[in-house]
Amino acid sequence: MTYDRLVCANCASPVNEGRCAVCRANRERLQQENFLAGMNPMALIALLTVLIAAVALLAHQTA
Repeated sequence: MTYDRLVCANCASPVNEGRCAVCRANRERLQQENFLAGMNPMALIALLTVLIAAVALLAHQTA
């Protein structure tokens, strides 16, 4: 899950803005737990498409 849509319960601001200490701490925690958290959904879809194409090409060459 990306943190750009999360709202802080402490200050009611988006977590990605980091307005309070709670926002900043949660943003850091999310970034450390998941290296894909900072990627936007379109980048993840592009990565998945490239991986599927590579697997399909490999399967075609071995057949």
